Amino acid sequence: MFLRVDKLQIELPAPKKQDPNAGAALQELLGGKYGEMSTLGNYMFQSFNFRSKSKLRPFYELVAAITAEELGHVELVSNGVAMLNNGPDTAADDSGDGGDISMSPFEAMQEIRSAASFFSHGGGAVPVNSNSMSWNVDMVTTTGNVVFDLLHNFHLECGARLHKLRVYESLDSGDATGREICGYLLVRGGVHAHAYALALKKLTGVSIEQMLPTPNIPTGKIPECQKYLAEGAHRRLYTFSPGDYRAMAGIWEGEMALPDDPPGELQVVEGMPDGGRIHDLVGQPSAFTPDYAPEEFYEIAQRLTQKAHQGGGSL
Repeated sequence: MFLRVDKLQIELPAPKKQDPNAGAALQELLGGKYGEMSTLGNYMFQSFNFRSKSKLRPFYELVAAITAEELGHVELVSNGVAMLNNGPDTAADDSGDGGDISMSPFEAMQEIRSAASFFSHGGGAVPVNSNSMSWNVDMVTTTGNVVFDLLHNFHLECGARLHKLRVYESLDSGDATGREICGYLLVRGGVHAHAYALALKKLTGVSIEQMLPTPNIPTGKIPECQKYLAEGAHRRLYTFSPGDYRAMAGIWEGEMALPDDPPGELQVVEGMPDGGRIHDLVGQPSAFTPDYAPEEFYEIAQRLTQKAHQGGGSL
């Protein structure tokens, strides 16, 4: 089962401007061939289909625990896309109607890279790549062969690193939201690549971790990675569980950080990162989100919230 916590894995800085083209670039990290939907889909179904779980517990648990983290990565990137598409945090009035819609309030949306992100999705994120091509199940590999699947996962993490670096380079240096996501995911993707490499070494004796990082750009050269390296995020695997998935420590603990990263022993941490707040996307009546005249919705939601806090009814 999955436990849901109402936070993002990290605190994201609010965007300084509305930038739907940057949002479209970030979509590559969500619905691209090596995006978070692919890593989630691969690891999730591999964990569901894993053979001889009881006898291969450390390897099963590694894939299962990383699955839970990848679900949070899908959430993180999706929130980043929506934040960039919608612009800075605002306390603007989101009640009442949307004004005179005949005045073309969204004329600028004709010029953005992925118009569907607004026309079909209201500025939100969906599982597509930077060209709005749909993510699909053909990107999931689950063969039942442990070595093959782990090798595929290693390849997937290296491919994801390549795409994150390219997306990072495409974002303006002032785009703190997009670059923060890239920096964090580059560090955590390095952890996952390292973990799959160590699992393969335990099974085959081949030191695949010596190929890392691939591509050969150390995270120490990327400013947005520095605070995550300083706090040791490159050395941690999280269980994302209050008590399960401890056996994967046999793969991870006792090993050392990669040579280009800050030194230290690898560790398994029970639970999950502290996380950060989810930004509140303000309603936009002129775009009919949540609707053209939403004040009745807000009154109903307020009454239900008060009732819940007063203990009325069951939730």
